[in-house]
Amino acid sequence: MRHAYKKKILYCGLVIVGVIIFLHPNMNARRTYDFIEKRNILEHLYDQTAQNFTSPAILDCDYHDILFDDTTMSINLMDGDLIEGHRIKDGGEFHPSDCKPKFSTAIIVPYRDRAETLRGFLVYMHMFLRRQNIHYRIYVIEQVDMRPFNRAKLLNIGAAAAFKAGYPCLVLHDVDLLPLKPANLYACTKCPRHMSSSINKFRFVLPYLSLFGGAIAITSSQFKLINGMSNEYYGWGGEDDDLYARLEVGELKLCRFAPDTSRYHMVTHQTQQKGEKRHKLLNYAKNRINNDGLNTLRYTEVATVLHPLFTHIMVDL
Repeated sequence: MRHAYKKKILYCGLVIVGVIIFLHPNMNARRTYDFIEKRNILEHLYDQTAQNFTSPAILDCDYHDILFDDTTMSINLMDGDLIEGHRIKDGGEFHPSDCKPKFSTAIIVPYRDRAETLRGFLVYMHMFLRRQNIHYRIYVIEQVDMRPFNRAKLLNIGAAAAFKAGYPCLVLHDVDLLPLKPANLYACTKCPRHMSSSINKFRFVLPYLSLFGGAIAITSSQFKLINGMSNEYYGWGGEDDDLYARLEVGELKLCRFAPDTSRYHMVTHQTQQKGEKRHKLLNYAKNRINNDGLNTLRYTEVATVLHPLFTHIMVDL
């Protein structure tokens, strides 16, 4: 009788383990996918700088050595401070002084109530980006009201600010993601690029091929073409898949760099409240592209402050 009881427990245990393995998000993940080979990246880059940007340098920056840099950045950098003489302008803007950059990028970060994560992110990102010989500016868009967090709408607001400043390339970036490879150039390609396809949380594999979130690069003209992102996703989840649906409507095919180049570390954080309407919104994502996005963006700007490391835009949605 006892033997049969132990056998039953063992059987139930095996079933539970099997279910967990089957339902694990990495079960159908891909360790490889189609990507732009390193030797071909330069010809796929979108070479354009901001409208009002001029560099005093004579020689153009070279990007070959950066793209073939195999080093890995240490996440411990986020616990330190920036080096002296970093030459970052108020508002979080930087450009190399010894060469003329070919790319201008606005890095847009949606944010609320994660001060320590933001501090570490800013230090790390400036240390990372200064190595890439690009012109960039970091925008932090903070939601100050008490409504559920609306990541996509904050990204639309940041994009609108970047348009006004004449940035041709947008990087839409979560505050808890840190790029590990300097070869992961923060510049736009001619196709919208999913930058964070290999995250430690997912064991550095891509959960599914249509994933288009975390950190992405898209030209300003492409973002305008698809009317930005939906403004309706309050709470966690859904807005990334909605964005991918917009790419399909706009006949824009996403691209990626190699998995070993696209590695990110995700900083531990609390899970956010899930959006109650996300499934219903996703069912009609393609139908809403013309009447939900940049052209219907409404918000109250509370303040804009040029901090030493970032442009801080506080908004009430």
